[in-house]
Amino acid sequence: MWHESLALRSLIWPHRGRLCLTYILFSLEMTGSLLRPFFIGRAINDLIDHQSRGLLELVIVHLAWVVISYLRHRLDTRTYSAIYTAIMTSILSRIYPGKEVSKWSARSGLAKDLVDFLEYDVYFILEAAYNIFGSLILLSIYRSPVVWLCLAALVPVVLIGFWYGRKMRSLQKAKHDELESQVDILTTGNISRIKDHYHRLQRWQIRISDQEALNFGLMEIIVISVITLALLVSTGPSADKIHAGDLVGIYYYILKFLNGLDTIPYTLQRWSMLGDILRRLQPGPVSGIKTIEQEEVVIKEEKLVA
Repeated sequence: MWHESLALRSLIWPHRGRLCLTYILFSLEMTGSLLRPFFIGRAINDLIDHQSRGLLELVIVHLAWVVISYLRHRLDTRTYSAIYTAIMTSILSRIYPGKEVSKWSARSGLAKDLVDFLEYDVYFILEAAYNIFGSLILLSIYRSPVVWLCLAALVPVVLIGFWYGRKMRSLQKAKHDELESQVDILTTGNISRIKDHYHRLQRWQIRISDQEALNFGLMEIIVISVITLALLVSTGPSADKIHAGDLVGIYYYILKFLNGLDTIPYTLQRWSMLGDILRRLQPGPVSGIKTIEQEEVVIKEEKLVA
């Protein structure tokens, strides 16, 4: 994982300014999203008491969130299209014409996957972090026993996540290996080889999908268990009196926390895929690919021998 981090840093470092700005805006956006259930609960409580202050606070928070989201979305496309262009230019500058077309064609697609990771998955991971830690802080304001219940749910989720990540790492690698041979197989015109190639891709995709489905089922069992126990703890005979708006807030934050937990296996899967992509996109003799300089040395040696 350390090598993947260094490789990722080397690719995105020239664009650090824009990336930092987009992630700062996204963090502000997530703060607004995280606070909305709290203000929804306050608005409900105030409206029950025939007051409108809570509703006004909710409107202000929501409008601020909309403005920040608008600015962040406008910046996103400009930032990530520039990163994709820079990565593709770097990749193409290392290709010796006519050599290993299949692998480099596949890697152009992997470069897009890398940019998609930065544009979508990093946001997804940041949102999960906000949901997990922010929800725990706000739940402690409502009902502290619910916080301990949520923390207990971390244990099975982390175990499932590491198992899922290891499984997906091997499956993604096998799929990428098959994709790198696609152009070579297609150019042969051999119908039997082409059919076998696509059947192998189908089998790998089915196995990946089966793992995702299994992970989904396990996580949803944990989700409904935590929701049920948390609501029982919050409204039980021994619990203090709770306002309707507070109960709405508790429900929303439990869902946000669990949505964040649900991201842990996905994050490990995507990180394992990212590691395989970075390994293939790094300059140098990766998987038999030669740089331009290496190809020129080979040509000179062949001329000397001749």
